Amino acid sequence: MTGLAQAQVMMATFPQPSTMLPPCRILPPPLLLLLLGPAMPCSPQPNATRFVCTEPTLSTFPSGLPTTTLAISVEFTALATLLPTALAGLPHLQELHLSSNLLSTLPEALLHPVPTLRVLDLTDNVLADLPASTFTSTIHLQHLVLRGNRLRALQPAWFRHLPQLQWLDLAANALTEVPPEVFSPLCSLRSLDLSHNHLASLAPGALAGLRALERLNLEGNGLGTLPPTAFAPVPALRFLFLQDNELRALPSNIFMPLRHLCVLDLARNQLQTLELPPRFPGPVLDLDISGNPWACECRLLSLLRRTAPQLVTSRDTLCASPESLRGWEVAIASQSETTGCEPKGDEKQQLDP
Repeated sequence: MTGLAQAQVMMATFPQPSTMLPPCRILPPPLLLLLLGPAMPCSPQPNATRFVCTEPTLSTFPSGLPTTTLAISVEFTALATLLPTALAGLPHLQELHLSSNLLSTLPEALLHPVPTLRVLDLTDNVLADLPASTFTSTIHLQHLVLRGNRLRALQPAWFRHLPQLQWLDLAANALTEVPPEVFSPLCSLRSLDLSHNHLASLAPGALAGLRALERLNLEGNGLGTLPPTAFAPVPALRFLFLQDNELRALPSNIFMPLRHLCVLDLARNQLQTLELPPRFPGPVLDLDISGNPWACECRLLSLLRRTAPQLVTSRDTLCASPESLRGWEVAIASQSETTGCEPKGDEKQQLDP
């Protein structure tokens, strides 16, 4: 038998590929995936200390995280709800980052299983309120970020059990007031951000108890007035941001308690006259007073000469009056010998090297 004939016999002996298996036995790839079950995005790894998930389709908080987990980051997902037991079995958790999700509420007992929590970030969700006892078990919390939500009011109960909190960010919410003494339990707080809310005024006592506070941001609130004793409770303040408000005048000596202030931003208000903290030995005050309609009269010009702050964006810090100085840079006017406000006597001696 020739080689060709032998090959033909062998081919006839074995079935052709099309007849080897019935069509119903061949599983197309999509059906195979369905039988195996949908792939779980961001599956936890055994014995890991950190869990990170930024899967946009994730709508359920991952379960089965190892007890060794120290930090969780579930951000930029479709997560809208959390079960009260979501953090159960994670006794060593120190950081929880849940920013840029769709959370509209938190279960009252969510944080109870994680008493060692140090950092909680809930930036850019849709939270309009929080249960009163949310933070009763997190006495070691140091950083709390609630920026970019829809909070309309502050509850004193939120802050009663946070003696170690150092950083509180409440920016870009819908707050219309700061109740007196609402922050008074926060004896360790060093940074408070209330910028871009709707605070038309600041109540006396709003900052009561914050004696360790070093940084306060009230930018972009539409503030029209400040009480004369607004900053008396915060003598350690070093950075104060009041730009982009509607302030037309500052109470006399409002900054007198702030002996350590090194940055003061009053830009883009409606101020014509200025108050400054007393000058003490130490770093020069960085001062931004641009974008205000300054009345460049002798009192203002003498004050700037006497305190000698470092003016930021001086080219945008212009005189609106009197007419003879309209459009002048305030810094130049304060040093000019043609304004009729030249330093005299003791003031001149302080300015001379």
